[in-house]
Amino acid sequence: MTSRSKTRLEPPPHLVRSTSWSGLSPGDPVEVLLGAHSTGTWTFLAHVRNERSGEEFVEVLGGRRGERSLRCFRPERVYPPGGLRRKELSLAQAPRLPLR
Repeated sequence: MTSRSKTRLEPPPHLVRSTSWSGLSPGDPVEVLLGAHSTGTWTFLAHVRNERSGEEFVEVLGGRRGERSLRCFRPERVYPPGGLRRKELSLAQAPRLPLR
């Protein structure tokens, strides 16, 4: 029997990945603005910033009922649970910072 070593691909050094952003931690529920009729259940995974270009995106896991897809969205499309219905600002515009 041959043992295979698992190779983990490391992201390029100019991509900075953080597991906390705007008061969120991995597994926290979020809503994503996908269009006129946003559907699906999403959970936060990480915030990623490209140090070369300045671009940012948020990694989320979820989708429609029965789906579990990894997707990336611009921060201004990510909202707190119920935020789209209540017409709140996105988490990029109004972070949910922990109270001290």
